[in-house]
Amino acid sequence: MGASIAENDLDEDSDFAESHEINVTPFIDVILVLLIIFMVAAPLSTVDLPIDLPTSTATPQKKPDKPTYVSIKPDLSVAIGETMVKRVDLVRSLDAMPDASKERHVFLRADRAVPYGELMDVLEILRAGGYSKIKLVALEGVPDGAASQAAAPAKP
Repeated sequence: MGASIAENDLDEDSDFAESHEINVTPFIDVILVLLIIFMVAAPLSTVDLPIDLPTSTATPQKKPDKPTYVSIKPDLSVAIGETMVKRVDLVRSLDAMPDASKERHVFLRADRAVPYGELMDVLEILRAGGYSKIKLVALEGVPDGAASQAAAPAKP
C-alpha cells in the first residue's frame, strides 16, 4: 500500500498538516509509573509494628540511613525491624544482619504498657551481647504527665 503526496494535496485542511497540540499521554504514563514506584517503596521505608511510644521533650537526634530497630510489643514479644525473634536469639539475630557491627546504634522502641523491668531485661541482653550504643525511641512532644500538670490550675 503506497501513498503519494502531490504539492496540490498539501493545503491547510489536509490530514498531513502540522498539529500544534501537546501530546500528554507519555507524560501521564511517566507520572503513573512514578506513583506506583512511590506507593510500593513508601511502606518499605517504615517500621509498621503497632507500638504506643511515650513522649519526650528531648532534642531530636539525627538518625542514620539504615537504622536498626529493636521493638518490645505490649505482649512483651521482641522484634528486630518487623521480624519477630525470641529474646535468647536477639543478639544472634543482630549479629547475623548484613551490616553487623557492635559499634552501630541500636534503636530500642518499647510500648508504653511494657513494664520497666522488661525493658531493662532487653537492655541487659543487648549489653551482654556487646551492643553498647543503644538509643531509646520516644515520640516528640510534651509528656502526658507534664501536660496534665500544666493544664491544672495551681492551688494557693
